[in-house]
Amino acid sequence: MINITTEKVPIKMWLDEIEDGAMQQAKNLADLPFVFKWIALMPDCHQGYGMPIGGVLAADQFIVPNAVGVDIGCGMCAVRTSLKNIDSGQLKKIMSLVRARIPLGFNHHIKPQKWQGFDNAPDIPVIRMQLQSAQYQLGTLGGGNHFIEIQKGSDGFIWIMLHSGSRNFGLKIAAEYHKKALYYCDQNNYQLADNNLAYLPAATEEAKEYFEAMNFALEFARESRLKMLEAVKDFFLSVCVNVSFDDTINIHHNYAALESHYGYDVIVHRKGATSARKGQIGIIPGSQGTRSYIVTGKGNPESFMSCSHGAGRKIGRKEAQRRLDLKHEKKILDDQGIIHSIRTVKDLDEASGAYKDIDTVMRNQQDLVHIAVSLEPLAVIKG
Repeated sequence: MINITTEKVPIKMWLDEIEDGAMQQAKNLADLPFVFKWIALMPDCHQGYGMPIGGVLAADQFIVPNAVGVDIGCGMCAVRTSLKNIDSGQLKKIMSLVRARIPLGFNHHIKPQKWQGFDNAPDIPVIRMQLQSAQYQLGTLGGGNHFIEIQKGSDGFIWIMLHSGSRNFGLKIAAEYHKKALYYCDQNNYQLADNNLAYLPAATEEAKEYFEAMNFALEFARESRLKMLEAVKDFFLSVCVNVSFDDTINIHHNYAALESHYGYDVIVHRKGATSARKGQIGIIPGSQGTRSYIVTGKGNPESFMSCSHGAGRKIGRKEAQRRLDLKHEKKILDDQGIIHSIRTVKDLDEASGAYKDIDTVMRNQQDLVHIAVSLEPLAVIKG
């Protein structure tokens, strides 16, 4: 861990190198008047909007909407199957079913999806405005780095892993309450180093409303992952013989929560960071074509009991499409026998070369998590 002490509060980093933009964002965070103890940067840290992705902010009685981000509730789920082997023909059949029956990218379901949560949605305008369209988005993957992957574990079993978020819910909630936070800061003449870090006191009605809306988006995202996972499990049952499934791991890595640290109740914002309480099971995915990990947290107080949420980007999406070589990136995956999603230059934004080395990321957080199972990719579909 590297300790930066040039700002109002320290910045603790679990990485050796950090891009200038992410470092400046961390410094802006550290100069906020309500930061508790320090800012923690996970080993997958890279530049985001306002707050770097892979950042952890503990705030004393304040909420920063952009320190949660626009994809509220984005997270992971994983399940171990009873299978010890699966052949390429079975993998291709399952992935073909995924493409045919789970909407990817900007696609939605043709029919509305059922979920009890819709009937119990909070009476908040931004939520009510999205309820109808959300019924068609539930159980859809979305785009970007969201994925469905089949893996072989170091425990000898085949695993299913999935990464997705809250779709348009998170985006609309983030935009609405960031606007309210900007208005609050302007009305009170608060000077912001970055307008993307506008904040609200937790005691205000706006902040209370944000928490309620955010928590609903978290539940929506969790249910959405479960619906997709249940569909993939059905595909396994239709293709494979005598397969069963263990309990599902389902976690999010874009959220804020009231937690106790160092004897104080503080609002911990995790943006691209995962809770890693002592003994807590977590998921740290690699990039396309690299290992992922099932971990257990060590409860390190210095990271506010957090760890990375993945490998983390080392170059942006457009830069990856410009710089990376399509044949080379495809060869890396083909040589491993991975059924993958790299087809054209536009797919290079999610190639392994666009991401940090997951092995380095894991070495840098040995004091945060224990590796329980390492997972090698067999087949992957990107949103």
